[in-house]
Amino acid sequence: MAKPTMTDADHKLVSDAVAAAEMNSAGEIVTIVTPRSDTYRDVALVWAALTAFAALCALEIGSGFFLPRIEHLFGLWAFEWTPRAVLGLALSVATIKFTAMYLLMRFTPLGLWFTPRRVRNARVRERALTCFRVGAESRTAGGTGVLIYLSLAEHRAEIIADAAIASKVSPDTWGHAMKAMLDPLRQGQMAQGMAAAVGEVGKVLVEHFPRSEDDVNELPDRLIEV
Repeated sequence: MAKPTMTDADHKLVSDAVAAAEMNSAGEIVTIVTPRSDTYRDVALVWAALTAFAALCALEIGSGFFLPRIEHLFGLWAFEWTPRAVLGLALSVATIKFTAMYLLMRFTPLGLWFTPRRVRNARVRERALTCFRVGAESRTAGGTGVLIYLSLAEHRAEIIADAAIASKVSPDTWGHAMKAMLDPLRQGQMAQGMAAAVGEVGKVLVEHFPRSEDDVNELPDRLIEV
């Protein structure tokens, strides 16, 4: 996967936003951005298989149309279509269609376009949860970690909070942070969008988890690219 283009200035903008948001709260914010959350290889295989099957069905139903044209294309004058020849043609067509569709699904935008939205959303959520478990869950003394996860290809973000925060803050509360992120992202400003979301999350953390005198920075403030 190609990594998103984030400059040093972008990293500083997000890191400074995290530091500012944590200044008056006990919360710890982790920010992660990724070009996409999954390869969707399984989806590509399904579409490739369906395409190959459809090609075989078309060849069977329209054999009277396709076979003469294949003969003409390859100069097969008076060619005898034996069962073995037909089988060879069918396998060739299926292989070509399968391979072409698989490559298109894996390495062009077609892959995401043909992947159902619910599948994309589920994969983003799954990857965000994995990142949260590795980078934020139970890694603070008070269970006050929050992950802001942005997946660029899917145009989707997730905010996941650790146990102490989740017990006091409804998931719907993060809607303001999501909204704050949206406008900059639409303009291609990833860092500005992340920084805006961090600011909104910080407001929630200050309200519910004010900073104590002995509070220490337990998680890195830097923007993580995966």
